[in-house]
Amino acid sequence: MATKLDEFIPTRASLLSRLKNWDNQESWRDFFNTYGKLIFSVAIKRGLNEQEAEEVVQETIISVAKTMSGFKYNPAKCSFKGWLRHLTDKRIADQFRKRKKGIESLDANVSSTADTDFITFASRVADPNTETPDALWEQEWRQSLLEAAIENVKAQVNPKQFRIFHRCMVENQSAGEVAKTFEVNIAQVYLAKHRVSALVKKEVKSLEAKMG
Repeated sequence: MATKLDEFIPTRASLLSRLKNWDNQESWRDFFNTYGKLIFSVAIKRGLNEQEAEEVVQETIISVAKTMSGFKYNPAKCSFKGWLRHLTDKRIADQFRKRKKGIESLDANVSSTADTDFITFASRVADPNTETPDALWEQEWRQSLLEAAIENVKAQVNPKQFRIFHRCMVENQSAGEVAKTFEVNIAQVYLAKHRVSALVKKEVKSLEAKMG
């Protein structure tokens, strides 16, 4: 049975292939829902404002769309994560140049043919002035992965157990507060938190394995 885990894109060549069809709204929605927040968050933490970060998301997705027709996916040479980072970095750099020069709009055709080929990207020497710091990108990538894992586990467990886990682990409420809210004893809170946390950890490891 297909799940959101199945659509977590880094090693899903089938979804990347479907993105070649610009009219495939479901696949593009999956792509945006999975990576839009990641791209936006990285742009904000690099120093852009919300409007600029939204443009980075838009332009990165446009860059992906424009490269799909001649897309060459070679995970043996470069990961999807690295390629998406490369595209995001370029769009962030565009925004800083736009801000610096006071340009009102960017050329819609700035994408390089190098974007389309993982082998070309893997062999290029990165410009240190346009690359996202490793720690920041890894932190945001991990957060995106964790959110995908939690969302997938949500569909697998008892709704009440998931809500208990969410209150404890995501909303940082104490076990005592959660027990009162759900009218259960502390032991039930601990057990629910432990069970769902274990499933989330397993899901995260599965996603990491899929990403190589």
